[in-house]
Amino acid sequence: MARSYSNDLRARVAAAAGKGKSNRALADIFAVSASSVSKWSSRRRATGSADAKRLGGHRQVILAGERDWLHARINAPDSDVTIRGLLAELADRGVVVSYGALWNFLHREGLSYKKNRIRERTGSA
Repeated sequence: MARSYSNDLRARVAAAAGKGKSNRALADIFAVSASSVSKWSSRRRATGSADAKRLGGHRQVILAGERDWLHARINAPDSDVTIRGLLAELADRGVVVSYGALWNFLHREGLSYKKNRIRERTGSA
């Protein structure tokens, strides 16, 4: 992922922009784009600092609205549904998600199931 310019450079560019030079001239002097000069100087005018905003953030879970339905569907007594089957049922409900999104949701909810090969061979007691 790309890194943001240093806050020192941003402060120097924003301070120089307040002294009357054009954005293009400052962009040539500091070897940055003219749009960066414009954004940094306007941010400094608005907030008092040209510092970079924080990168990243929290992504909302797409299937949060379907959580109760998915739990009910998987925990039903006659449920023998696969992820592909759940994808088809969700599509019928108007919720189109990828296989990976559904798998991640099920894993985070603790609804993933791994078959135990030894138990299959020996059977239950």
